[in-house]
Formats: sequence, C-alpha cells, structure tokens
Amino acid sequence: MKNRFHALVPCAGIGARAGAVGPKQYTRIGARTMVGHTLEALVDVARLDSILVVLAPDDTWFEDAVEPVDAKVSVVRCGGPSRAATVANGLAALTAQGADDADWVLVHDAARCLVRSAWVDRLIDACADDEVGGLLALPVADTLKQADGDRVAATIPRAHKWAAQTPQMFRLGLLRRALDHAGAAVTDESSAVEALGLQPRLVPGDAENFKLTWPADFALAERVLAARTRGQRQS
Repeated sequence: MKNRFHALVPCAGIGARAGAVGPKQYTRIGARTMVGHTLEALVDVARLDSILVVLAPDDTWFEDAVEPVDAKVSVVRCGGPSRAATVANGLAALTAQGADDADWVLVHDAARCLVRSAWVDRLIDACADDEVGGLLALPVADTLKQADGDRVAATIPRAHKWAAQTPQMFRLGLLRRALDHAGAAVTDESSAVEALGLQPRLVPGDAENFKLTWPADFALAERVLAARTRGQRQS
C-alpha cells in the first residue's frame, strides 16, 4: 500500500512570550505572516497529500492574515488548551477527512517559519520505512548549565544531547495512541511516543529551523529571509 503523508500545523496558541499584538503566528515577517511562510514551504513538499492547519475555535485572524496558498491546505477550528490537545484534535480531523491510521503525519510548529521543503523531504526519506518514525533535531553544541534561580547549579554533559525541532513524523494511529497515553503535559510528539517505550529516529535538521519565541527572534528571522532573497537574486 502506498504511503500517504499529511502535514499537521498546530496554530492555536497566543504566543504570549513573543510580545506580539495578537497571536504571534500572524506577525508579518517580510512579505508574509509567520504561518504564511510555514505553509509556503510545506506546499513545496510534493509528497505531502494534505496540509491541515489547526486553529483555536475563536480564531478570527487566519483568513485575513494568510493568502490562499494551495488547494491541499485546509483549516479546522478545533485547537485545544495545550499543544498535545490541539494535535490530538487535529488527528481526529484528519481521520474524518479520510486519513488512515497507517498514514504518516508530520507535525510542524507554525512558529518554525524558516523551514525549507528540502529539510522536510530529508525527514521523509529517513523515516518513510522506519518502524517508529522520527524528528528533525540538532546535536547540542553549547555547554549546558542547570540553573538554581539565577545561579549555576551544575554543568550538564552535552554528549549525546540533541535539540528537538519539527516536523516530527509518526504514523497517525501510533501518534494518537501515544498522545492519549501521555496526556497534556508533553511538549512535543516525540516525547509522547517515547513514553510508549519506543525510540524515534533523530534526523539532522538545520540551525535556521529555529522556533520564533522571543521578540529578538523575529528580527533574526527577518535577516535570514533577507539573506535568502539576496542569494536567490545572485544565483
């Protein structure tokens, strides 16, 4: 049976730490909103059969903030009080749209708007025949410190430490079971799958695939996009 691939974009948060007016995913970065850049990159991944954006039930911004991107992009307003709940509700919506438990779901943060389609393809290539699935991630290069208030309590060895990114790619049925088992406290899909005793594959990501969280991140994203535009003009 042919593998089918679906992207699921949780887009129901308010982004309080970003200091934006309104949900941060609708902040403009260059010519598009954050989520607009995200969707543009995902649309360019030819193997994605569908892209589902999961909004908050009371979201009134999306249609005005995001230009129509592609026919395979659809929107549902069933976001929950946590990321895990939003993803779980999105999985239910995918099932209602005809997705099968054996289909692959690539969950990607709307706030990682600098993602490139080539990185998503790299993840699919690495995990399409994997028994578990996996995620984009980067080996940690910095020295890690454990804090006690504003003081260092300990230095943590960085060997074998990776910083998780998205997309994170798992079979729909497995991911639904993992989220049901893990509850709302998990902050990414991989940790829910790990709680079942499974070991997701680590697939090298890229430093530019960072999550826009703090106000300074938006200025950095602007610079990255400007550098990409210059590179395209010179090539």
